[in-house]
Amino acid sequence: MTVGVGTGGGATVPSEEELAEYEQERPARRLRPALDLLISVWCAIVSVGVLVQVFAPLPQGTQFYLVIFLAAVLPITLLCYRGWKVPAVVNPFRARAHDDPGLADWVLALVALAVCVYPLLDFDGYLERRQAPSAMDVVAGAVLLVLLLEACRRTTGWVLPVFSLVFIAYAYYGGYLPYTWSLAHQGFNFDAIIAQFTMGTVGFYGTPLNVAASYIVLFTIYGAVLDYSGAGKFFIDLSFAAFRRSRTAPGRTVTLAGFLLGSVSGSGTATAVSLGTVSWPILRRAGYPPEPAGGMLAASGIGAILSPPTLGAAAFIIAEFLQVSYLKVLGFAVIPTILYYLGILLAIEIDARKHGTTSTEVSDRSAWRLFLRFGYHFLSLFVIIGFMAVDVPPFKAVVYAVIVQFGLSFLDREHRLTGRPLFKALAQGTRSVLPVAATCATAGVIVAVTTQTGLGLNLAEIIVNAARGLTDNHTAVLILTVVLSAFAVLILGLAVPVTASFIIAAVIISPALVNLGVTQPEAYMFIFYYAVLSEVSPPTALAAVATAAITGGKVMPTMWQAWKYTLPAFLVPFAFVLTDNGAHLLGQGSFAGMVWTTLVSMLAVAALAVVTGGWVFVRTTWIERAFCVPAAALLLYLAPVTITAGICLLLVAVVINLVRRQRQAAAEEGTVAS
Repeated sequence: MTVGVGTGGGATVPSEEELAEYEQERPARRLRPALDLLISVWCAIVSVGVLVQVFAPLPQGTQFYLVIFLAAVLPITLLCYRGWKVPAVVNPFRARAHDDPGLADWVLALVALAVCVYPLLDFDGYLERRQAPSAMDVVAGAVLLVLLLEACRRTTGWVLPVFSLVFIAYAYYGGYLPYTWSLAHQGFNFDAIIAQFTMGTVGFYGTPLNVAASYIVLFTIYGAVLDYSGAGKFFIDLSFAAFRRSRTAPGRTVTLAGFLLGSVSGSGTATAVSLGTVSWPILRRAGYPPEPAGGMLAASGIGAILSPPTLGAAAFIIAEFLQVSYLKVLGFAVIPTILYYLGILLAIEIDARKHGTTSTEVSDRSAWRLFLRFGYHFLSLFVIIGFMAVDVPPFKAVVYAVIVQFGLSFLDREHRLTGRPLFKALAQGTRSVLPVAATCATAGVIVAVTTQTGLGLNLAEIIVNAARGLTDNHTAVLILTVVLSAFAVLILGLAVPVTASFIIAAVIISPALVNLGVTQPEAYMFIFYYAVLSEVSPPTALAAVATAAITGGKVMPTMWQAWKYTLPAFLVPFAFVLTDNGAHLLGQGSFAGMVWTTLVSMLAVAALAVVTGGWVFVRTTWIERAFCVPAAALLLYLAPVTITAGICLLLVAVVINLVRRQRQAAAEEGTVAS
């Protein structure tokens, strides 16, 4: 993607290929042109097949299509991703030599193709043998399991494959546990375990892969078409032109650009990186230190996948798990998105005063003229929402949006999707989904074992009993369970990608919340937010690490700055699940309920901004912060008594700070007079 604003200050704007590579969960191989073209042709064909499948589905059914889809993407994943990491470099965009797959990679890819195609040779007979699989079924399934674990290791690291192996061991050896243990089950032999993975609808070919093959790949194709048609460039240009000379303009620009650009990339880290290469020189000229700037960039990038109209890949899985429309899930996220960006904007206002930033010319272009000339790029986004509003399935709505965006590209001579650009967009659409497909298929192992052994309900009982071991009060048990669940999801998210951590937590942790009276939508959205926020959570915080590489800031301080900007998103989800009124924040209940809970939550976000930013009218002391911490917590509980107490505490903090400002002003006047 070529951006339209000069970077200055020696910053390097990544090329299309570099950004495309970084947008994936883990940097892929840099292939030689001939091989890269061959794989691109294959990926473009897959994209076309996926688009055709929407309107001409295979008569054999969904599972047949998923087998074909996995056969198309698994071999390519093994070729496009290296078996072992190359030495780490500070700059993720540093050029390196060609890194073609070796003989072993080609052998693995061919074997993957063979075992994926194997069920298609006699598909009906294959499904009928589920209760008594043949030796060949078991061998093919075992080989497929090994290759999926390897593909997942290559794209996302060791953690998810190791998790999967632990679950497989539990399915096999769980029958040997003492029957009095909550985790004990009847035990399953290897044949039954493999059959559950490969011949059922809850294993490799279950909901996670179905979502990847039916929804996510279509949105990655749409994102690539948006990007190659110039939408990404327009969104950044418009953001920079929207704010002129003011000391908060650079921060606001980054926030708006991150929100818009996220609809193109679909990746929080990739959005932060592509935005940072353009915005950091401007933030530096305005006076932002490297660490706060990196934190702001990371928070803005992550916000894109927490926000409508796209959300992250896990949102599609929520829709499938709840059996509701994707538009309904978008509705769940509207108010939390408002609160998230309110927190970022308040932090920007505070930082501008605390760091003494200066006004700088963000752009000399007219936002209105840009919008009149290129505003048509928003149309395809509205097409998706409009079609879903009239009950058109999202997978059809996004294809209509692709067609609309393709036609609109001809309004800009520089970005017309003719031959080569169209081919590159289609190829990139499938290449972007490779890590997600490997992750989703591998996560099917955990879903299958959890279903087969009843592990989800057993672990839910253990979590709840652990909380009840400390207290018998229902409210206290719920709070402790929610806190334990939040930590569990965050720790899980530090090690595995967002999609995988959500799937695992949804089948294991959500039953614990549901057992305590939390509704499924509230439980899933709670888990979704914490899964996403793992990308800005120390000690890993991939998005913050990437932006620190751009700004030159120290990594750990950048992580803590990102955490500061995103703190409201960490605490607001507690409001979903602790009281019945929390449902209003997910767009459920009466309109009046949504309004008052949103306003109260805004006050809580403001209190949090004071705590993390250390500023109201003047720099705060520990006294004001000491009042704001319980004020935010009480306000987010969303009960009348706690809201009243929270408002009183917040008012005390504001009054103290206001008195201090008046005293400082009087002292300054006295100094000037003398």
